[in-house]
Amino acid sequence: MKMICPYLAINVTIFLCLFTAAAFGQAIKLMRYDEDYSGLKDSSRNFYNTLKFLPLSGSKKVYITFGGEARAEYGGKINEDWIKDQGFNYSILQRYALYTDLHIGEQLRIFAQLNSALENGSKYGPAPVDEDQLAVQNLFVEYNIPLDGDKKIAVRLGRQEVNYGSGRLISVREGTTVRQYFTGAKLMYAASKFNLDAFVLEADEVNFGVFDNRPSHQANLWGAYSNLNIERGGNFDFYYLGIKRDHAEFEEGMEKEIRHTIATRYWKSGGGFIYNLEAAYQFGKFGNGNINAWTMAIEMGYMFEQTKFKPSINLRNDYISGDKKARDGNLQTFNPLYPKGGYFGFNPLIGPANLIDLHPYVTLILTDKLTAQADVVVNWRYSLNDGIYRPSGNFNTAGSLSNHRFIGTTYLLSADYQFNLNLSFSIGGQYFKVGDFIKDIVPLWDNSKFFNAQVSLKF
Repeated sequence: MKMICPYLAINVTIFLCLFTAAAFGQAIKLMRYDEDYSGLKDSSRNFYNTLKFLPLSGSKKVYITFGGEARAEYGGKINEDWIKDQGFNYSILQRYALYTDLHIGEQLRIFAQLNSALENGSKYGPAPVDEDQLAVQNLFVEYNIPLDGDKKIAVRLGRQEVNYGSGRLISVREGTTVRQYFTGAKLMYAASKFNLDAFVLEADEVNFGVFDNRPSHQANLWGAYSNLNIERGGNFDFYYLGIKRDHAEFEEGMEKEIRHTIATRYWKSGGGFIYNLEAAYQFGKFGNGNINAWTMAIEMGYMFEQTKFKPSINLRNDYISGDKKARDGNLQTFNPLYPKGGYFGFNPLIGPANLIDLHPYVTLILTDKLTAQADVVVNWRYSLNDGIYRPSGNFNTAGSLSNHRFIGTTYLLSADYQFNLNLSFSIGGQYFKVGDFIKDIVPLWDNSKFFNAQVSLKF
């Protein structure tokens, strides 16, 4: 797979670039199954339109859509674990995807997608989020039940990607090469101003090889997520999430974890004044002890739409609880569940547990195709009796060796160029300046550096 996929994808990429500029104006979405190409049924039959809407019946009520992605990334890291003279390490990351979406009338659809994620170059080998050589990423059947007006109910069964809200707790994890998926059942209700999903899912075990991922055979994630849109009043999300892990690890120890999350989010995006306020409380059992954790996130900004380059000035501030007292049996460390990897930067070194961060950033729309962004992320431990965690939320380093709160500061610069609806290029650099906590736990410490370049073609 590592030898075949790159050469195949290069040929596909060259071929697709010949017609993407004239492609149908359907925006490529984060969740590919959300795209709707039914509007092409009466369009001219050029190659791209046929690829996106291929009728299989005379009435055109049965049709199939094909699509996919080819993405390549180069990333370089210097002293990535804050260890002096750890040196330079690099990775060449590749992602290839092909999907098909079969619609049988207006009610039944079958969506299937294969993904190949590859890593080459790292002297430490691939990380779990870097490589999954070939896997079934999506394979579900969906049945839609139209109701009065614009209302409908749908049932989805099978393997499926899931993404909710700002991705702080449930994310498809687009930034990494291996995207997150689940297997199970989802019931969806949709109306013009209100949506509600209820689901029971299992998180499968992801391995590096070909079709070697394994089902967990237990419900790891269940809950309900809703969105209410109030005209001129913003958007409200309300949700409940439950998870189960047999071997959950925190500085408190390793135990069976059953955790419940209740949360709300109030947000507005687009031009002018933007905001995103989110708060969550968690309770449950960690072994024989009790869970009592919480988080609060505040993000506000303003886009100056009438000013040159339409600058957007934003400030994000997160408070995420940590354990109050080690080895007392109870747990106050927040669990971010299944978060997106890049919430605190495109190569974050600190995860969303036991954390306070202050994150100002500025974006500029330099042209209609080119945007740039500059970020500063200042990180502190919330509790001095708890350690730090990885971007996934997994335990990283104990905090008992230090009485300092300040972890460090991340500086980021990035730019994105969108050639057309299908083809994009991005580049970025990151510098992590260590604080007193890192200096205490890493005897021979040094600041960390990271840079990457990525090209992505989606069709």
